[in-house]
Amino acid sequence: MKTEIVWLRNDLRVADNPLFGGDPRPDQLLCVHVLDRRWLADRRIGPARLAFLWQCLIGLRGELLKRGSDLLVRVGEPETIVASLAEALDATRVRVRQEAGWEEARGVARLRRRLEAVCPVETQESGTLLDTPRLPMAIEAVPPSFSRFRRRVARAWRVPGARGAPVTLPPWPSGAPRGLPALHEVCPTAAAWRASPAGGFRFEGGEAPARVRLEHFLWGSGAVARYRQTRNGLVGADFSTRLSPWLAHGCLSARQVHDALCDWEDEHGANPSSEALRSELLWREYFHWAARQEGRALFGGREPPARDSRFEAWCRGATGVPFVDAGMRELAGTGWLSNRARQNVASYLIKDLGVDWRLGAAWFERCLIDYDVASNWGNWRYVAGVGRDTRERGFHILRQAEHYDPEGAYVARWQPALAELAPGMARHQPWRAAPGAFPAPLAVPDHWQEALLPRPDQGAWPHRPGGPS
Repeated sequence: MKTEIVWLRNDLRVADNPLFGGDPRPDQLLCVHVLDRRWLADRRIGPARLAFLWQCLIGLRGELLKRGSDLLVRVGEPETIVASLAEALDATRVRVRQEAGWEEARGVARLRRRLEAVCPVETQESGTLLDTPRLPMAIEAVPPSFSRFRRRVARAWRVPGARGAPVTLPPWPSGAPRGLPALHEVCPTAAAWRASPAGGFRFEGGEAPARVRLEHFLWGSGAVARYRQTRNGLVGADFSTRLSPWLAHGCLSARQVHDALCDWEDEHGANPSSEALRSELLWREYFHWAARQEGRALFGGREPPARDSRFEAWCRGATGVPFVDAGMRELAGTGWLSNRARQNVASYLIKDLGVDWRLGAAWFERCLIDYDVASNWGNWRYVAGVGRDTRERGFHILRQAEHYDPEGAYVARWQPALAELAPGMARHQPWRAAPGAFPAPLAVPDHWQEALLPRPDQGAWPHRPGGPS
């Protein structure tokens, strides 16, 4: 009897998952996911992210059961648990996805050493648009900028089609454990977590909800046709694809999204919005390959400093800058944040508060339900101007607020007291509009001074009746 183990990590789907297409087909197959106990101990995974992950695992188990298999979920040290299962079952092979992160690669290397005398450990590329043979450069030669990467890839741009889901899978090994613990046994806080209703959108983990969302964005709402105009939005269900949580956990692959986008273009024709979505997929691709090139250097090289009061206030959404605080409260309340808001909260932390970027990246790692190591740490390095692309970057937060939230609807959604101020820039500068009623910001950069003044057509700061004064 040939018994194989599929170690699932950030690839929680059955469709377009080459781990389920092993050749030759084994007689028995055990599918396992291990939550790293060290993440819980070090608070690297917060309640929102863990709750979403558990939904993904429950959904994956349902898909596997339909095909005659099952899912085993354990909490502990992943390599140790997978190795013990392989030894106990006398496994003939362990298969695992090749992740972009240095930590994940190191875990596979440890497992391979431990099982050297037992069975081979094979890695499989999946989840990206391209794979190593189709990448038009060596990983060591991935350029330092996205624009150069995009130009190189565009010369030989051919994305393979996604694979279908297997109809059946080999049976579960006789006597092997199965099932997953209840979330409240793992983390009561995550089991009790509920997304804030102010978020305006409900994420549900799993492969089936991922397909529903993709279908809705392309065909149900037709929002893809407006994506280029709406993607910098802040409020609403369809200004963004909101596919990132399912992509991060592997409930949906980039090739599945690309296939669906091509189908939409075949019927409606390519346009700047569909090309903008393809470009966002390519950004994700770039960060994946850059992370594999960077290895441990992706995380900054040295230990970050201790957390201080400025950082703690930023985490709580208590900096005194409504555009920043609204973003941080949305992150805490939903586990998700728009791209525009992410760039602004990161810029304020790094450029205006002077806090080490790695603290912000680690906080996002804990909070985001769409956390993936390559995109998260790559984006933070990009905003900080360190590592691959060292160009100076920074946002004028008040100008950003004026452009993307001109009426202050977004900030008032997450800070209801601001609704007492008249729509407009008063809501973004309440310490100026209503002195004493709102706290002064932790930092007011010199280049904000012009923005602190009302525009000539506004006259004095307008207040709503009954508002703070």
